[in-house]
Amino acid sequence: MEKCTENKHNNTGLAWPPLIRGTLIKRYKRFLADIRLADGRVITAHCTNSGRMDTCNQPGRPVYVSRATNPKRKLKYTWELIEMPDSMVGVNTLVPNRLVAHAISSGQVKSLSGYAHLKREVKVGDRSRLDIRLSNDEGMCCYVEVKNCTLVENGRACFPDAVTTRGLKHLDALQKLVSSGHRGVMFYLIQRMDAMVFSPADHIDPNYGKGLRKAIRNGVEIIVFDVCIDLKQICLNRPVQTRL
Repeated sequence: MEKCTENKHNNTGLAWPPLIRGTLIKRYKRFLADIRLADGRVITAHCTNSGRMDTCNQPGRPVYVSRATNPKRKLKYTWELIEMPDSMVGVNTLVPNRLVAHAISSGQVKSLSGYAHLKREVKVGDRSRLDIRLSNDEGMCCYVEVKNCTLVENGRACFPDAVTTRGLKHLDALQKLVSSGHRGVMFYLIQRMDAMVFSPADHIDPNYGKGLRKAIRNGVEIIVFDVCIDLKQICLNRPVQTRL
C-alpha cells in the first residue's frame, strides 16, 4: 500500500466529526447499514453512497460512524469509514466535494490555482449542476465536477461502480462549456489509499468510458488524486496515474 506523503498529517485536510467504532452487519436498500457497536447495540446508519460499493462493503469489517447533530433526523448515525485489509475507505459521498473545494482554496491543486473566486453547486444549462466554478476578475472560468471513487481492485481504481446516466450528463455539460471557451475538469477523488492507477470502469458502464474518452478528446481535463485517511482527518494526498 502506498504511504501518505509526509506533509499530510497537519491541518491541510478536513477533520472528522467524533467517530464511533462498530462492526458492519449488512448494507441494504442502498442507503441503510446495520452496524453493531462495541457495547452490543445494533444501530441503523445512513449510507450516503448509492453505488454498489463492491470493494468496501464486507460484513464483519470494522466501520466508523458519526452521530447526527440534527435531533429531527430519522437516522441518528452516518456511516463514514470502513477499514478494509489494505486501506481505510471513506464511505460518505458528501466528503469529496468539500475536500476538493478546500484543497483548491488552500492551493493544494497546482493545476487549479490562480483563480480568485470559488463557488459550489453551480447551475449550468437548464437542468445540470456542476460541483465547483472557479473564476477570476477577468471573467475566466473553470468548471470542476468531482466524482467519488471507492472501487479499487489489484491497485486499479475505477469509476463508476454502477451504471450512471447522470455522470454522462456531467460530461456533456463540461464539453459544452469547453466549446464556449471555459475550462472543464473532471476530478476523481479516490477515497482510499491503495490505488496505483485510475481507469474508467468499462466492465461496469462501457458508455461512461466512451463518454469520458470523448470528453477528453474535446478538451475536458482529468485530474485524479487519492487521499490520506486516519481517524482524525482526511487529506488530499497525491496525483494518481490515469490509464485510458
